[in-house]
Amino acid sequence: MKVLIVEDEIRIREGIENLLSKLNIGLELAGEAENGEEGLRLLRELKPDIVITDIKMPRKDGLEMLTRMVEEHIGAKAIVISAYSEFEYARKAVKLGVTEYLLKPIVFHDFAQALENAMMQVEKDRQEKPAQIGTIEQIFQALISGRMEISDEVTAYLRNNYQIEEMQSFVIVCAYLGSDYESVWEKTKMYFQHAFSMYANLSYCIIESVYRNSLVIVLYHYENSHDLERWMQYQILKHSVERISIGWVEAVGIDRLKNGLDELYPYMDWNISLDREVLISYPKITHVQTASCIYPIELETKIKVAICAYDWDKVEAIMKEFHESFRDGKIYIPKEIKECYVRFLWAIIGIAKEIGCLEQQKLEQQKLLGTVMNAKMREELVSASEFLLLHIQPQRLETDVTHLTVKRVKSIIHEFYQTGITLEEIGAKLNITPEYLGTLFHKEIGITFSTYMKNYRIGKAKKLLCGTQLKLYEIAERVGYSDSKYFSKVFKEVTGQLPTEYRKTYK
Repeated sequence: MKVLIVEDEIRIREGIENLLSKLNIGLELAGEAENGEEGLRLLRELKPDIVITDIKMPRKDGLEMLTRMVEEHIGAKAIVISAYSEFEYARKAVKLGVTEYLLKPIVFHDFAQALENAMMQVEKDRQEKPAQIGTIEQIFQALISGRMEISDEVTAYLRNNYQIEEMQSFVIVCAYLGSDYESVWEKTKMYFQHAFSMYANLSYCIIESVYRNSLVIVLYHYENSHDLERWMQYQILKHSVERISIGWVEAVGIDRLKNGLDELYPYMDWNISLDREVLISYPKITHVQTASCIYPIELETKIKVAICAYDWDKVEAIMKEFHESFRDGKIYIPKEIKECYVRFLWAIIGIAKEIGCLEQQKLEQQKLLGTVMNAKMREELVSASEFLLLHIQPQRLETDVTHLTVKRVKSIIHEFYQTGITLEEIGAKLNITPEYLGTLFHKEIGITFSTYMKNYRIGKAKKLLCGTQLKLYEIAERVGYSDSKYFSKVFKEVTGQLPTEYRKTYK
């Protein structure tokens, strides 16, 4: 796919070009322009798939260039990058069909995600764009995706072939299938075909929307939308065998099909808050009364303790309790539920890193975050949680008593290193003599207990020196040293530098 960069600052252009090369995802840099006028010329000549543009530029700004691009039906996907966060710019960009709007300075993950989204749209367009006016499925798919505009030719075609008037009413149903889309969409489509055939005097068209992991159904030629909605609620949802979230919106006019789906889709995650057999009806869903979503901090504390103790059965029980805490009969805003999940899962990741039981190299944290924040069904949140637990239980099947004893020692060190806990105190906790425990620890880890404790404290001190503005005596106290001079001496023994020198070098 070809990319055009339109940006008046050469340093930023070069930076974007470097990011593109780092991503290595099959994008070709077709050209660069330093203003909107030159950018428009290259858009016409090069016909890029994706254009990355700034807003404020000389001669012709980015919004003016995009306006002309839309008027001339140049079908590039636009990613807008701007130092201006005012709503007015974003609103104008959205009107021009821009779906990706990034603020400077560019965050690499956001930039990569924006490119991935744009590439998916380009690929989808290539697969679905009808060469000419064809079947009703092709027309509705092109209208909903925004690739076709209503013209006299299209209007006459729909009227003559399908008895569809330009300003008649349509119902748009979005059936979200989630990550199971590939395996269940055909079966689900057949289920809808059978169900809708039972409703008298109803015409429908089922469209596959891979990008949304959904089936989109356009209903028309119905007599009463209220009766149809009730029928959907009590017949379609209650008898569906698949995990599915169904949304509903009515639109008047063929040109409102895309807008209707765009308005409905963001509310599909209300399936997380409501029972699965509740139809998500827009705009009714916007008036739902909700309760305040309170983060269960006590469960976070419990699961941290259970992880430190390697009590995996208890970890799973607490995770189940966490899931159930949002199913107490109250209705919460789904975004708040998802934010609670992010906080809870990141707390688990944090403690798992601390005690060394996380397969960090195999856990894609950004992917996990995306799964949670983009979830539209409870099952997706549960799956994300189970996925994480699989990565923090690699030692669960290990039953070697010696190995697990040493792990418990390390766990206690990590929890109480600030208090200066001794080998004698740990031995008393575990009912093992300190002499035997010290020998066991040295044999398994390769260093003595005191050396491990010292290295662990200094490791924590390094993080505080580089990541905070704390004074030296405060850092010493936080890592278990009451005397800052003695702390400095130990720090230099381990690192070869005094703490102040280390901070100056690495901060």
